[in-house]
Formats: sequence, C-alpha cells, structure tokens
Amino acid sequence: MKILKITLIIVGLILLYVVFGILVPAGMFKTITPHFTGNIQKLEIPIAGPEDITIDTQHGLAFISVDDRRVNIKNPATLEGAILLMNLSDSIPVLKNITPPGFQDFHPHGISLWTEPDGRQFLFVVNHRQKSWEQVIERFAWRNDSLIHLESILDANLMTSPNDVTAVGERSFYVTNDHAYSKSGINRTLEDYLQRAISYVNYYDGESFRKVATGIAYANGINRSADLHQLYVAACTGRKVLIYDRNATNGELTLEQEIDVNTGVDNIELDESGALWIGSHPQLLKFVAHAADPAKFSPSQVIKLSKDKDGKYQLDEIFLNDGSSYSGSTVAAVYKDNMLIGSVFEKSLLVCTINK
Repeated sequence: MKILKITLIIVGLILLYVVFGILVPAGMFKTITPHFTGNIQKLEIPIAGPEDITIDTQHGLAFISVDDRRVNIKNPATLEGAILLMNLSDSIPVLKNITPPGFQDFHPHGISLWTEPDGRQFLFVVNHRQKSWEQVIERFAWRNDSLIHLESILDANLMTSPNDVTAVGERSFYVTNDHAYSKSGINRTLEDYLQRAISYVNYYDGESFRKVATGIAYANGINRSADLHQLYVAACTGRKVLIYDRNATNGELTLEQEIDVNTGVDNIELDESGALWIGSHPQLLKFVAHAADPAKFSPSQVIKLSKDKDGKYQLDEIFLNDGSSYSGSTVAAVYKDNMLIGSVFEKSLLVCTINK
C-alpha cells in the first residue's frame, strides 16, 4: 500500500510538471482573441515559406527569404529556395526573384542587409544546404538591382544549427545557433520540450567564429541597434527577448536585460525609431502540430517592444489571429505605415497597412 501511494504521488508530480512545466509555458491554455487595427492583403508568392524579411528603409525595398520546407523535408533538395524582392513604393505589390541565376543548393533561412558608409550593400543569408548538408552563411553584394554571390562562410564545429544572422560589417556578423544538438533525436526533443537553455550566439569577425553568448533557450531571431551598441536575441522556448551590450572593438557581448514576453518569439526587425517588431508563436505546441500537418492551424502574432521616456521597454501586441487565415508567423517588417508578415510554411505573405 505504501509503495502504491508513493507511486501515485510520483505520477501526480510528473503530471503537474507536464502541465505547468511544458503546457502552460507553451501557451496551450491561452485565449486567442484575434485583432489588428488596419487593412490586410494576402499576397500569393511563387515559393512557399517567407520565413524572414528585412527592409532597406533608405530605398523602400523588402528582401524576402523563401524556401518550401514541407516539400524539402519529405524529399530533400527537391525545390530550390530564393530571395524575393518587393518595392514598397509600388502601388500594386510585385515580387521579383533576385537569386543569382544558376545558384544551387540554396535553402535560405534568416537574412540581414548591411550598408557601408559609401553606399555599398551586402546581403547575408543563412543557407541550409541539402545536398552536402553543410550549414553556411552566404554573402552577396547587392549591386545594380542584382545579387552577386561573393563567398560561403562556414564552421562545421560551431555553426551546426544556424537560424538567423545580423551583419555588423562588410564581412562580420552574429549568427544564432538555435540548438546545441544539431541532429534530430531524443536529445534535441528534450532540449525543446524541457526548454533547456543550451543554445548560443556565434560571432564571425571576418576570420573565424567564436561563441559570444550562451545559456539561451532556443536562440532564434537576432538583430542589432542602428548604432551597433546593442544586440537583440529572441529566446523562443524561453519566451524572452535578450538585450546585450556590444563591445565594438572585439565583438564581445554582455547581457544587459531580459524581457519576459510570454510568447515564442521568432525573427526581430527594427523600425526607423528603433522599436523591435517580432513575429511570434503564442502557442508553441500548436506550431509544432502545424509543422507536421498543414491542416492544423497555429496562431500568428506580432508584438512590438519600444522604449518609453524612462528608457523601459513597453510591449504592445499589434496583431493576433487564430491561425485559420494565416498560420505560424515568423517575422514582421515595418516601413512607414506598411507591415509585411511572413511565415515558415505559408505560400503567401500578409501586406498590411497600419492605422495610426
């Protein structure tokens, strides 16, 4: 009888841990009340999966990273990904594939645009090669309305599961490594479901990689402040945005602040005022289900973090739906009163006009 009681207590504790340690943080019991103040147009795109978007605010150009992950998961290297371009000044949205002709084994993920003081521009792209299974950062020059491939940068030991990249120079960047365990299996599954803070951020100084931030629960999106003094990292399963002070001399990072946002944060984009716009997954387990089955919806969410007059960050939820019209939002990029929302699986993106 005593053994039975102990067994029941242990089972009860395990159930409590499952509920409060996994299901509650993953947002399973959240109430989703859709809202958005503005107009929304769904724009079909030629290739599914507009996972990341970054905007050249000087010229009003949106660079969009696309890759059909569902097709390529079932049959690797079946469809090539691409970089699409949209001119936000056009009255009718038009998408142009600007991937260099003949560039192969291209499966882009996170992207970052860098502009030199003399106006030269470079696009950095996380590429998950599926023929060689290499994880690389592709560096392109953006010149005369064309992408020109310059080099592929990799480190088989440190950059094993890259997610997003942010450039801080012509050949220097930070890249998130979203898992400590790069291969699927029990260790990677436990890393996700137990929200283990063991992923990290790498810095490439133009010559070599090194870890500069560790102890992150699924390091996802990353971006930098306009003055390059701060770096922002989305801890997806940790449901936090981490703010680091950056040493401009050696690239080292010092954690300055953790902001609890109570949602699965993904890519981070900044507007012209310096506010952070973040595509998010308010119910992470529904996103996992959606990844496996397109018939299962995953809510889409956009949050905004902006500093108030006292220097404290204020969180506003700008957009929320239940996933039935658009599932699995990963990014929200803003230009003037325009907002583009992308997703990891949808064959469309949302072109929104924000009512101010």
